Amino acid sequence: MTLTVAVRKQLSHFCLDVNFQCKPGSLTAVVGPSGAGKTTLIRIIAGLEKPDSGRVCLGDECWADTDSKVFVHARKRRLGLVFQEYTLFPHLNVRKNVAFAATDPDRVDELMTMFGIHHLQDKRPTAISGGERQRAAFCQALARDPVLLLLDEPFSALDAGTRRSLRHELRDLKNDLDIPILHVTHDLEEAQFLGDSILAVDNGTVSPDWFGCQIRSSFAMHNQTLQENSL
Repeated sequence: MTLTVAVRKQLSHFCLDVNFQCKPGSLTAVVGPSGAGKTTLIRIIAGLEKPDSGRVCLGDECWADTDSKVFVHARKRRLGLVFQEYTLFPHLNVRKNVAFAATDPDRVDELMTMFGIHHLQDKRPTAISGGERQRAAFCQALARDPVLLLLDEPFSALDAGTRRSLRHELRDLKNDLDIPILHVTHDLEEAQFLGDSILAVDNGTVSPDWFGCQIRSSFAMHNQTLQENSL
């Protein structure tokens, strides 16, 4: 089912005004400067905030429609959410964290094996590495059998090697999931690597020019560094 978003929300310094679609089996990378409205957009789609006006729909099911006064709470949207901060329960071991909201208990072992953390099932989150905790968070989100996956900077707190590994795992996984995926990132290389489409948001509005300018600037800096190193 295709995710369709057309929302407006007044924020402190600007109005968030975004309109886009994300098809099943595809990943939309959401990029833009800090404070541009990206996380607010994810929270509106998740049902953690209400838009001032507009609609959020997945296929024929409307989760938010201000004209019809429809608002479906987050817990009823069957979403998978993965944030930069690990959303694991510290008092539960890895297995119990993954199984917490699982729709099918048999899926728990499958997911932990897929993400390479099955051997850690009896450990608590504080006893494993950051990359392992984030893998557990992905397992937890996918165990819900979500109809939509929302990722808000899920790799930003990880070391470079772990980030690269999880990027490849996510790229391989997205086709198998066959659901829309939104991935917020500040890493433009990551956006290009993972994204089937890129949604650049600047001051609350879709801004393809911002992304183009950033890519050109990055390319120019890379060339300058090469020239300086060759001297």
